[in-house]
Order: sequence, then structure tokens, then C-alpha cells
Amino acid sequence: MATPPSSRSAFRAFAEDYGLLVVAGTFLALAALGAYLFVFGDSELARELIRDYGIYALFAIFILEGAMLMYFAPSEALVPFAIGTFATTSNGYDWGMIVVIFAVATAGATVGQVALFLLAQRGGREWLLRKPWFRIDESRLDRFDDWFEHWGWVAVPVSNALLFTRGMVTVPAGVAEMDVRRFAAVSALGTLVFEAWLALAYHYAVELGLLTFF
Repeated sequence: MATPPSSRSAFRAFAEDYGLLVVAGTFLALAALGAYLFVFGDSELARELIRDYGIYALFAIFILEGAMLMYFAPSEALVPFAIGTFATTSNGYDWGMIVVIFAVATAGATVGQVALFLLAQRGGREWLLRKPWFRIDESRLDRFDDWFEHWGWVAVPVSNALLFTRGMVTVPAGVAEMDVRRFAAVSALGTLVFEAWLALAYHYAVELGLLTFF
């Protein structure tokens, strides 16, 4: 008597048959949200959303940032702004809230990057380049293909920790079929390093009187 297929194998079959459609549909919804915010939003809107909805808005915005759909505000300013809004008191910093802010921003960015990674893995490089919402042109993508080919998975956290290369190795890593769990882990590590040095830079800039951001 034949044994019925396990739930795991059924899920795997569904993922193989419809995985690209699910990921692409999710990404299309994110792209539509990003485009809407690009047309109707700005940096002040991002700050208002964070003020009104707290870490939930921060999480959603960083998903867009990780998926490279952050068109309407500089994401580099959002963690320092959240720290200034929710974790700064008359006696200094609320370090517990700072940990929460860092965790939420890192988780959101990682979710967005994993979504883009899976789309690149299942759809392929040329498929992405044909999409109007994919912002990286082929010549620039070639350069980051070379990064990944030369450095392997190490290029993921390094690029995520730098100001102008965040997320750029996501597509090469996906096309190369890097293990998704390793990608998520090292992507999160790079984002955490990035947000930490950026928050420190803002802190010392405020201390020196160069900024009044907080």
C-alpha cells in the first residue's frame, strides 16, 4: 500500500511549482508600496510614520530598504531618528529601547533582502534586469557579481556594513544559489554593524555640536 505524501514533500512541491509566483507577488506588493511612498512621501513622512506607529513603522520601512525599494527617504537617518525619538531621555539613553530599535531595523532589512535574494534565486538575473522596479543597471550589477565571485559569502556582510554598497550583493548571492540561511545570518550581521557605526557617528556629531538631529 502506497504511503501518502508527507506534508513536507507537499510543501516542497508547492514551493517548486508556485514559489516564484508567491515571492514575485509579495515583491510586487512591496514595489507598489515603495512607488506610492516615492510619489506621495518624503523624509518627513517617514519620521511621522515612525512617531505615530513606532517600531512597527520602522520594521515596515526597513523591509522596503532591504528589498532595495526605499525610494522616498534616506534610510541611513531612520535608526538615529528612532533612537532620538524613543530612546533618548533627560538622563541619557534607554539602552533597552536602543536594543529593540536595532533588532527591529536589522530584522526588517533582513526580511527585505531575503525576499530579493529568493526572487533572484528563482527568477534569475536577466528576469530581474527586465523589471522596471529593479534599480540596478547591468553594468553596476556586473561589478557586484565580481565581488561575490571573488570573495564569496564574505562579500554579503561587508557590503551591508558600508554606506553605498548595502544590498548590492543580494542578487549575485541569490543567482549563485548561496544557502538562504547563511545569507540571512550574514546579511543581518552586516546590517547590524552598519546601523551601529551609523548611530555612533550621529551620536558624536550631536555631542560635538555638528548636528541637532536628536
